[in-house]
Amino acid sequence: MKERPMPRANEPGRTVSSRLWDLLFAFDPNNTELTLADLVRRTGMPHATARRLTLELVEAGALERTSDNRFAIGLPLWRLGTLAPRAETLRSAAQPFVEDLYTALRQHVQLAVLQGDQAVIIERLSAVNAVGLTSQIGGQLPLHCSGVGKVLLSHSTPAFIDEVLAGRLRRFTPRTIVDPAELRGQLASCRSTGTVVVKEELSEGAESVATRIVDGRGKVVAALSVVVAAGSIKLQAAVPSLVASGLGLSRSLGWRPGIPIRTS
Repeated sequence: MKERPMPRANEPGRTVSSRLWDLLFAFDPNNTELTLADLVRRTGMPHATARRLTLELVEAGALERTSDNRFAIGLPLWRLGTLAPRAETLRSAAQPFVEDLYTALRQHVQLAVLQGDQAVIIERLSAVNAVGLTSQIGGQLPLHCSGVGKVLLSHSTPAFIDEVLAGRLRRFTPRTIVDPAELRGQLASCRSTGTVVVKEELSEGAESVATRIVDGRGKVVAALSVVVAAGSIKLQAAVPSLVASGLGLSRSLGWRPGIPIRTS
């Protein structure tokens, strides 16, 4: 994927609101508590500016100060985030299908949507003994080497696919596919079948199979996947259950056989 440059939060002409967003987006699922020094480093703001704006966010309730003088996202902001209609509608509709798939397979089952040039996990159920994963709900996955990412990328516009494949394709493991031509072939196959199998491309020891979720207009709005320990089960054995769940969820969103699948 393309490398994101360090934000230049001290640029002249930057609005206060844009600086506040930089501070809030410095937090992620792997960094839920940050010191002021962390915020300065992650945003590129001058220390005095970061301190002033951070304290304003604390006063407004958007951030909370922890007992060890770190900062975390505040409850009011979390409550606001739960109102995001795209994620909540999908999560509500997907819940019975995710639960049934989890009950049948007892592995990781996750639902993801496209946001920018990443796949964002909006729901996951995990067995206690399932393979360890680095990302959590709300976490981001690369498009070129994760199951859900490849499904979402394959159903994107040709221009977006070209942009992603022309960017920096990070090699996470020895098995990560970074050759654009090979990826194009895999994406074409995924568009045709609606599914993709990924073997140890993002994390060594983890394999996944993913399928598309389609709405009533034929647009692929999400991807559903099962993640297992490499070699623990035959991934092809999980495909029928996964596809059935994906079709059921798609029907609940208004899709019917005969509605053509379109790129977004």
